[in-house]
Amino acid sequence: MEKIFRTAQLIQQSNYIVGFTGAGISTDSGIPDFRSHDCGLWNNVDPLVVASIYGFRRNPQAFYDWVRPLAEITINAAPNAAHLAFVQLEQIGKLSAIITQNIDMLHTRAGNTNIFELHGHLRQATCLHCLEVYDGEIILKQLLMNHQVPKCTACDNGVLKPNVVLFGEQLPFRELQAAQDASRKCDLMIIVGSSLEVAPASDLPVLAKRSGAKLIIINLDPTPIDHLAEVVIHGRAADVLPKIVKQVELKIT
Repeated sequence: MEKIFRTAQLIQQSNYIVGFTGAGISTDSGIPDFRSHDCGLWNNVDPLVVASIYGFRRNPQAFYDWVRPLAEITINAAPNAAHLAFVQLEQIGKLSAIITQNIDMLHTRAGNTNIFELHGHLRQATCLHCLEVYDGEIILKQLLMNHQVPKCTACDNGVLKPNVVLFGEQLPFRELQAAQDASRKCDLMIIVGSSLEVAPASDLPVLAKRSGAKLIIINLDPTPIDHLAEVVIHGRAADVLPKIVKQVELKIT
Protein backbone atom coordinates (compact mmCIF):
# COMPACT_ATOMS: atom_id res chain seq x y z
CA MET A 1 0.00 0.00 0.00
CA GLU A 2 2.97 2.32 0.43
CA LYS A 3 3.28 2.76 -3.34
CA ILE A 4 -0.46 3.40 -3.63
CA PHE A 5 -0.22 6.15 -1.00
CA ARG A 6 2.87 7.64 -2.66
CA THR A 7 1.17 7.71 -6.07
CA ALA A 8 -1.93 9.36 -4.61
CA GLN A 9 0.30 11.96 -2.99
CA LEU A 10 2.03 12.73 -6.29
CA ILE A 11 -1.36 13.10 -7.99
CA GLN A 12 -2.47 15.53 -5.29
CA GLN A 13 0.68 17.60 -5.74
CA SER A 14 0.44 17.79 -9.55
CA ASN A 15 -1.35 20.35 -11.68
CA TYR A 16 -1.23 18.85 -15.19
CA ILE A 17 -1.49 15.07 -15.27
CA VAL A 18 -1.39 12.95 -18.42
CA GLY A 19 -2.29 9.27 -18.62
CA PHE A 20 -0.34 7.11 -21.07
CA THR A 21 -1.92 3.74 -21.79
CA GLY A 22 -1.10 0.57 -23.68
CA ALA A 23 -2.76 -2.78 -24.29
CA GLY A 24 -2.40 -3.87 -20.66
CA ILE A 25 -5.13 -1.51 -19.50
CA SER A 26 -7.69 -3.32 -21.66
CA THR A 27 -6.91 -6.96 -20.87
CA ASP A 28 -9.49 -6.96 -18.07
CA SER A 29 -12.05 -5.95 -20.70
CA GLY A 30 -11.25 -9.20 -22.52
CA ILE A 31 -9.02 -7.67 -25.18
CA PRO A 32 -5.70 -9.55 -25.47
CA ASP A 33 -2.42 -7.69 -25.54
CA PHE A 34 0.23 -8.17 -28.19
CA ARG A 35 3.11 -9.88 -26.43
CA SER A 36 1.83 -12.20 -23.68
CA HIS A 37 3.05 -15.73 -24.19
CA ASP A 38 -0.35 -17.33 -23.64
CA CYS A 39 -2.67 -14.96 -25.54
CA GLY A 40 -0.61 -12.30 -27.33
CA LEU A 41 -1.93 -11.11 -30.67
CA TRP A 42 1.45 -11.70 -32.31
CA ASN A 43 1.52 -15.37 -31.34
CA ASN A 44 1.74 -17.67 -34.38
CA VAL A 45 1.62 -14.83 -36.93
CA ASP A 46 4.13 -12.60 -38.68
CA PRO A 47 3.18 -8.97 -37.92
CA LEU A 48 4.72 -7.81 -41.20
CA VAL A 49 2.39 -10.14 -43.11
CA VAL A 50 -0.88 -9.48 -41.27
CA ALA A 51 -0.41 -6.01 -39.82
CA SER A 52 1.84 -3.94 -42.09
CA ILE A 53 0.64 -1.55 -44.76
CA TYR A 54 2.73 -3.46 -47.30
CA GLY A 55 1.13 -6.76 -46.32
CA PHE A 56 -2.31 -5.15 -46.31
CA ARG A 57 -1.95 -3.84 -49.84
CA ARG A 58 -0.63 -7.20 -51.03
CA ASN A 59 -3.15 -9.40 -49.24
CA PRO A 60 -5.88 -7.60 -47.28
CA GLN A 61 -7.66 -10.91 -46.64
CA ALA A 62 -4.76 -11.99 -44.38
CA PHE A 63 -5.21 -8.84 -42.29
CA TYR A 64 -8.97 -9.27 -42.00
CA ASP A 65 -8.66 -12.97 -41.13
CA TRP A 66 -6.28 -12.00 -38.31
CA VAL A 67 -8.22 -8.98 -37.07
CA ARG A 68 -11.69 -10.57 -37.20
CA PRO A 69 -11.57 -12.21 -33.72
CA LEU A 70 -10.11 -9.01 -32.24
CA ALA A 71 -12.83 -6.94 -33.93
CA GLU A 72 -15.56 -9.11 -32.43
CA ILE A 73 -14.06 -8.83 -28.95
CA THR A 74 -13.59 -5.07 -29.29
CA ILE A 75 -17.15 -4.41 -30.48
CA ASN A 76 -18.50 -6.22 -27.43
CA ALA A 77 -15.95 -4.98 -24.89
CA ALA A 78 -16.83 -2.64 -22.04
CA PRO A 79 -14.51 -0.33 -20.10
CA ASN A 80 -13.08 -1.92 -16.99
CA ALA A 81 -12.25 -0.49 -13.57
CA ALA A 82 -8.96 0.99 -14.80
CA HIS A 83 -10.67 3.00 -17.55
CA LEU A 84 -13.30 4.20 -15.10
CA ALA A 85 -10.60 5.23 -12.62
CA PHE A 86 -9.14 7.57 -15.25
CA VAL A 87 -12.62 9.02 -15.75
CA GLN A 88 -12.86 9.67 -12.00
CA LEU A 89 -9.51 11.46 -12.08
CA GLU A 90 -10.76 13.68 -14.89
CA GLN A 91 -14.03 14.41 -13.08
CA ILE A 92 -12.23 15.57 -9.93
CA GLY A 93 -9.95 17.81 -11.98
CA LYS A 94 -6.78 15.74 -11.68
CA LEU A 95 -6.39 14.45 -15.25
CA SER A 96 -5.82 16.72 -18.22
CA ALA A 97 -5.38 14.23 -21.08
CA ILE A 98 -4.88 10.62 -22.05
CA ILE A 99 -2.38 9.43 -24.64
CA THR A 100 -3.18 5.90 -25.75
CA GLN A 101 -1.60 3.31 -28.00
CA ASN A 102 -4.87 1.38 -28.06
CA ILE A 103 -7.36 1.24 -30.93
CA ASP A 104 -10.24 -0.14 -28.85
CA MET A 105 -11.89 3.24 -28.06
CA LEU A 106 -12.56 2.16 -24.46
CA HIS A 107 -11.35 5.46 -23.00
CA THR A 108 -14.02 7.21 -25.07
CA ARG A 109 -16.68 4.71 -24.08
CA ALA A 110 -15.71 5.12 -20.43
CA GLY A 111 -16.19 8.88 -20.60
CA ASN A 112 -12.79 10.55 -20.88
CA THR A 113 -12.93 13.60 -23.13
CA ASN A 114 -9.36 14.59 -24.10
CA ILE A 115 -7.80 11.54 -25.74
CA PHE A 116 -4.95 11.29 -28.22
CA GLU A 117 -5.18 7.95 -30.08
CA LEU A 118 -1.65 7.53 -31.41
CA HIS A 119 -2.30 4.29 -33.28
CA GLY A 120 -5.70 5.23 -34.66
CA HIS A 121 -9.07 3.63 -33.92
CA LEU A 122 -11.74 1.31 -35.28
CA ARG A 123 -14.61 3.82 -35.41
CA GLN A 124 -13.91 4.61 -39.08
CA ALA A 125 -12.56 2.90 -42.21
CA THR A 126 -11.25 4.58 -45.35
CA CYS A 127 -11.15 3.48 -48.99
CA LEU A 128 -7.54 3.26 -50.13
CA HIS A 129 -8.60 4.18 -53.67
CA CYS A 130 -10.98 7.16 -53.38
CA LEU A 131 -10.57 7.98 -49.64
CA GLU A 132 -14.30 7.69 -48.89
CA VAL A 133 -14.79 7.33 -45.13
CA TYR A 134 -17.15 4.73 -43.63
CA ASP A 135 -18.57 3.97 -40.20
CA GLY A 136 -16.08 1.46 -38.79
CA GLU A 137 -18.55 -0.42 -36.62
CA ILE A 138 -20.81 -1.13 -39.59
CA ILE A 139 -17.83 -2.38 -41.62
CA LEU A 140 -16.64 -4.64 -38.82
CA LYS A 141 -20.10 -6.11 -38.28
CA GLN A 142 -20.26 -6.91 -41.99
CA LEU A 143 -16.85 -8.58 -41.69
CA LEU A 144 -18.06 -10.73 -38.81
CA MET A 145 -21.02 -11.88 -40.90
CA ASN A 146 -19.40 -12.58 -44.28
CA HIS A 147 -15.64 -12.84 -43.52
CA GLN A 148 -14.96 -10.93 -46.74
CA VAL A 149 -12.62 -8.00 -47.37
CA PRO A 150 -14.84 -4.89 -47.23
CA LYS A 151 -14.98 -2.95 -50.48
CA CYS A 152 -15.87 0.64 -51.26
CA THR A 153 -19.38 1.19 -52.66
CA ALA A 154 -18.54 4.74 -53.79
CA CYS A 155 -15.89 3.82 -56.34
CA ASP A 156 -16.65 0.07 -56.66
CA ASN A 157 -12.93 -0.56 -56.61
CA GLY A 158 -11.09 0.27 -53.44
CA VAL A 159 -10.42 -1.87 -50.40
CA LEU A 160 -11.52 -0.40 -47.07
CA LYS A 161 -8.89 -0.13 -44.35
CA PRO A 162 -9.74 0.62 -40.71
CA ASN A 163 -8.27 3.91 -39.52
CA VAL A 164 -5.59 2.18 -37.50
CA VAL A 165 -1.85 2.61 -37.89
CA LEU A 166 -0.20 -0.46 -39.40
CA PHE A 167 3.51 -1.21 -39.43
CA GLY A 168 5.14 0.97 -42.07
CA GLU A 169 2.69 3.85 -41.61
CA GLN A 170 3.41 7.11 -39.83
CA LEU A 171 1.44 8.10 -36.76
CA PRO A 172 -1.32 10.68 -37.38
CA PHE A 173 0.48 14.02 -37.32
CA ARG A 174 -2.03 16.03 -35.32
CA GLU A 175 -2.44 13.32 -32.69
CA LEU A 176 1.31 12.91 -32.30
CA GLN A 177 1.91 16.66 -32.12
CA ALA A 178 -0.81 17.09 -29.50
CA ALA A 179 0.58 14.16 -27.50
CA GLN A 180 4.07 15.64 -27.64
CA ASP A 181 2.76 19.00 -26.47
CA ALA A 182 0.92 17.35 -23.56
CA SER A 183 4.04 15.37 -22.65
CA ARG A 184 6.14 18.53 -22.49
CA LYS A 185 3.48 20.36 -20.49
CA CYS A 186 2.61 17.74 -17.88
CA ASP A 187 4.15 17.60 -14.44
CA LEU A 188 3.07 13.98 -13.87
CA MET A 189 2.58 11.14 -16.34
CA ILE A 190 0.82 7.95 -15.26
CA ILE A 191 1.88 5.12 -17.56
CA VAL A 192 -0.45 2.12 -17.49
CA GLY A 193 -0.27 -1.22 -19.29
CA SER A 194 2.46 -0.42 -21.81
CA SER A 195 5.67 -2.32 -22.46
CA LEU A 196 7.11 0.95 -23.83
CA GLU A 197 8.79 -0.94 -26.65
CA VAL A 198 7.07 0.61 -29.70
CA ALA A 199 8.49 3.92 -30.92
CA PRO A 200 7.73 6.74 -31.38
CA ALA A 201 4.93 6.38 -28.83
CA SER A 202 7.38 4.96 -26.29
CA ASP A 203 9.49 8.13 -26.58
CA LEU A 204 6.77 10.29 -25.02
CA PRO A 205 7.31 9.32 -21.36
CA VAL A 206 11.02 10.08 -21.81
CA LEU A 207 10.08 13.44 -23.33
CA ALA A 208 7.87 14.14 -20.32
CA LYS A 209 10.67 13.21 -17.93
CA ARG A 210 13.18 15.42 -19.74
CA SER A 211 10.67 18.26 -19.58
CA GLY A 212 10.49 17.98 -15.80
CA ALA A 213 7.58 15.59 -15.21
CA LYS A 214 7.50 12.80 -12.68
CA LEU A 215 6.59 9.31 -13.92
CA ILE A 216 4.37 6.63 -12.40
CA ILE A 217 4.51 3.22 -14.12
CA ILE A 218 1.82 0.57 -13.56
CA ASN A 219 2.46 -2.58 -15.57
CA LEU A 220 2.63 -6.33 -15.02
CA ASP A 221 6.20 -6.56 -16.31
CA PRO A 222 9.25 -4.29 -16.07
CA THR A 223 9.71 -1.63 -18.75
CA PRO A 224 12.92 -0.16 -20.19
CA ILE A 225 12.38 3.10 -18.26
CA ASP A 226 11.41 1.81 -14.82
CA HIS A 227 14.59 3.42 -13.48
CA LEU A 228 13.27 6.87 -14.48
CA ALA A 229 10.02 6.56 -12.53
CA GLU A 230 9.25 7.87 -9.06
CA VAL A 231 6.95 4.89 -8.46
CA VAL A 232 6.77 1.52 -10.25
CA ILE A 233 3.91 -0.84 -9.44
CA HIS A 234 3.86 -4.31 -10.99
CA GLY A 235 0.21 -5.31 -11.02
CA ARG A 236 -3.01 -5.34 -13.01
CA ALA A 237 -4.29 -1.91 -13.93
CA ALA A 238 -7.88 -2.77 -12.99
CA ASP A 239 -6.70 -3.66 -9.47
CA VAL A 240 -4.20 -0.87 -8.91
CA LEU A 241 -5.74 2.27 -10.44
CA PRO A 242 -9.04 2.21 -8.52
CA LYS A 243 -7.10 1.92 -5.22
CA ILE A 244 -5.01 4.95 -6.17
CA VAL A 245 -8.05 7.03 -7.12
CA LYS A 246 -9.80 6.07 -3.90
CA GLN A 247 -6.87 7.43 -1.92
CA VAL A 248 -6.86 10.62 -3.98
CA GLU A 249 -10.57 11.15 -3.31
CA LEU A 250 -10.06 10.52 0.42
CA LYS A 251 -7.38 13.21 0.52
CA ILE A 252 -9.66 15.67 -1.29
CA THR A 253 -12.53 15.11 1.13
